[in-house]
Amino acid sequence: MRLKTLLLALCVASTTAFAQKVKYSKEDIKKMETYLFNEGFNAPSPKKTSTIILKDGTTYKGFCNKIETKKGQIYEVAIKDSVTKKNTTFNADQINEMYVYPSNAEKIAKVAKYMGNIRNFGTKKLTKNTNNDRIYFVNQTVSLKNKKDDKEFLMQVINPGFDGIISVYHDPRAKETTGFSVMGSPQLGGGVIKSYYVKKGDKVMWLHKDDFEDNYDFLFGDNQDFMKKYPKNSVEWDYFSFLISEYTAITNG
Repeated sequence: MRLKTLLLALCVASTTAFAQKVKYSKEDIKKMETYLFNEGFNAPSPKKTSTIILKDGTTYKGFCNKIETKKGQIYEVAIKDSVTKKNTTFNADQINEMYVYPSNAEKIAKVAKYMGNIRNFGTKKLTKNTNNDRIYFVNQTVSLKNKKDDKEFLMQVINPGFDGIISVYHDPRAKETTGFSVMGSPQLGGGVIKSYYVKKGDKVMWLHKDDFEDNYDFLFGDNQDFMKKYPKNSVEWDYFSFLISEYTAITNG
């Protein structure tokens, strides 16, 4: 009886210790709030050469002159060959990868949006809104908002530098948290993206901020060093890009 009581006490003590909140410094919080993902772009430039790589390895280069989407996700692409000027249309299920450049119009709109929120100045880099690098899309089978039948779409990878374990894809229909503005001044607060598509292992899901805590163990629970440093009762959705980056770095040693 005493042994059972002792074991129960030890179990409760260890659970309580594990559940204790970690207090972070202001410097740590500022670092964790820094947005590390690439900006999500929805419109490729029709004036710069795009590259499409099919599942059979065939490569096409040309100008994207037509893109069809469903719920914001690309499922069909038309490209004009840069040499022959011939138009060819591909379905997403034919394409393995695609590299495009962002349109100038969307870059301008994103800069204006960046300047319209004071919070962005401390958490995001303006250079990501004016990105001149190629944007990487990959074929992925996904259920839109975890509600629709699984289908293949071309989805933008927004953490290409640290996507080895967890890949994060842009959600073109994602909403942002709201802030407030006084008399047309730049917005205060808000501006945090509420959802992404996330892949770990063979599982791809639409992850909304409201479901973050429920999926925290799935995303990070296999790394106890990470969980000890960033328990889910001590972090916020606002830190998501940092947490993905840190988890990848700790897991890779």
